[in-house]
Amino acid sequence: MNILSMTAVELGRAIKEKKVTVREAAAACLTTIRNKEEMVNGFVTVLDEEAIMRRADEVQQLIDSGELTGPLAGVPVAIKDNMCTRGILTTCASKILYNFIPAYTATAVKNLEAVGAVIIGKTNMDEFAMGSTTETSAFGETKNPWDTGHVPGGSSGGSCAAVAAEEVPYALGSDTGGSIRQPSSFCGVTGMKPTYGTVSRYGLIAYGSSLDQIGPIAKDVTDCATILEAIASHDDSDSTSLDRNDLDFTAALVDDVKGMKIGIPGDYLGEGLDGEVKAAILSAAKALEKKGAIVEEFDLGLVEYAIPAYYVIACAEASSNLSRFDGVKYGYRTAEYDGLHNMYKKSRSEGFGPEVKRRIMLGSFVLSSGYYDAYYLKALRVKALIKKAFDEAFSKYDVILGPAAPTTAPKLGESLSDPIKMYLGDIYTISVNLAGLPGITLPCGMDSQGLPIGLQLIGDCFMEKNIIRAAYSFEQTREYKHSPLADKEVAR
Repeated sequence: MNILSMTAVELGRAIKEKKVTVREAAAACLTTIRNKEEMVNGFVTVLDEEAIMRRADEVQQLIDSGELTGPLAGVPVAIKDNMCTRGILTTCASKILYNFIPAYTATAVKNLEAVGAVIIGKTNMDEFAMGSTTETSAFGETKNPWDTGHVPGGSSGGSCAAVAAEEVPYALGSDTGGSIRQPSSFCGVTGMKPTYGTVSRYGLIAYGSSLDQIGPIAKDVTDCATILEAIASHDDSDSTSLDRNDLDFTAALVDDVKGMKIGIPGDYLGEGLDGEVKAAILSAAKALEKKGAIVEEFDLGLVEYAIPAYYVIACAEASSNLSRFDGVKYGYRTAEYDGLHNMYKKSRSEGFGPEVKRRIMLGSFVLSSGYYDAYYLKALRVKALIKKAFDEAFSKYDVILGPAAPTTAPKLGESLSDPIKMYLGDIYTISVNLAGLPGITLPCGMDSQGLPIGLQLIGDCFMEKNIIRAAYSFEQTREYKHSPLADKEVAR
C-alpha cells in the first residue's frame, strides 16, 4: 500500500479502519521528504522526528479510544510558513524572521490540531507572500515537481509542491491575490480560497489584511471541502471573522450540475492567454455543458483595472503591516549600528529581500500625503466597482469559469527578471480577493511540455457550495495525474 498516493480523506479512512497507523503515515512523509526535498525544496522547517512521532502516538490513542472520529484524524499536514505555530520556527521565508518562534498558534492550525492533524513541517513561500513564483524566499527557490526547471508558482508554492511531490497528503496555504489558486494550477493540485472572513486570520502574519485568506491545498475537491470544513470557524480574536452556519461544505460533493448557469468572461479569453491553456479551459466548459450545465460567454469588464488596483491596495497595506519588523522586539537585528534609527534602517535593509523592499516603497509612496487621493483612494473606488461587476454577474450566473493563470509554469529565473510581467500573471486571480469571493482551482489538462493547466471556478460570497459542486462534477470526468516526482520510487 502506497500511503502517500492516497488522498487525505482516503488516508484518514485507512487509519480509522486500522489498515495504516498514524505512526506509519507520519514515517512515510518523513522518508519521502528526506528523499525528495533536495529536488523540491518545499519546506523551510521539518519538525523533529521525535516530536512528530510523539504527536502521532497521542493522536492514535485518541482515535483508538473513539475521541477522534473525523475524516482527517491522524493525517499528516504541512503548514505554510506565514502561520504562527507555537514553539515552531515561523519565518515567512524571510531573513528578518530567521529565528522567530511564536508563543501561540494560528486559529486555523489549532482547528486542524483539534481534529487530529499531525504537523510535519512549515513550507517554503515567497518572502512575506510577496511574489508569484516562490523564488523570493530567503531559503532558496522551490521547484515544480512536474519539471524541476520550472517554478511551482506562488506564494504558496512550497505547500503546492509538497502536495504534488506527495511529501504530504495536504497542506494549508494563504491567498492574497491568487497565492493558493495560481500555484495549484502550476503544480497540478486542487486549491481553494474561501469567502473572506470564513477562516480566521488570527496568527496569519499579514501581507494585505483586507485581502489575505487561509485555504486548503490537496489532491482533489473532496479533500479541499473536508479540510475547509475543519478550519472554518468564527473567531473573536479576528475582527473580520464571520459567524456562518453553512459550513457543511462536504454536503456539496455531488456530481450534478444540471441547470447550473456558468458564465465565462470574454475578457479572460483574450490577448495574453496561452492557446493551449485556452483550449483546455474551453474543453472543461464543454465537459460541464455535457453534464447539463448552461454555459455562456459574457462581458465582466474592469479586468484591466484589477492589477493596478490590487497592487496599490496590497502594497499600501503591506507597508503598514511590515513596519513592525524593525529589529527591536524579535527577529533579525543588524550586528553594527549607530543609534536607534540607524539600527532600524540597517536591520530592515539587511533583513528584507528586494521584492519586499519594492512593495514597501510602492505602498509608502501611494499612502504619502501628495499621492493618497490620486492612487490609494482611487484604487479603493475601483475595488468597489469590481465588486459591483461581480454582483451583476452573479445575478445571472451561479459560477464563473476561467483560467487560473495565462500560461503554465514559467522556467526558473524568467519571472524575477521582469517584475511587471510577474504581476500581470495574476490577472485572473486578484479580482476574487478584491471582491472577497470564493474560488477554486483544479487540474483540467496538460500543455505540450507536460505541465499542468488549472481551471478556476469563482462563486458569489458565501457560495462555496456552488463552486465545490461544479468542481466535483468536472473532476469526475478526469483522473488525477501524479507528478513525475510523486511517481519516483522512494527508498524506505
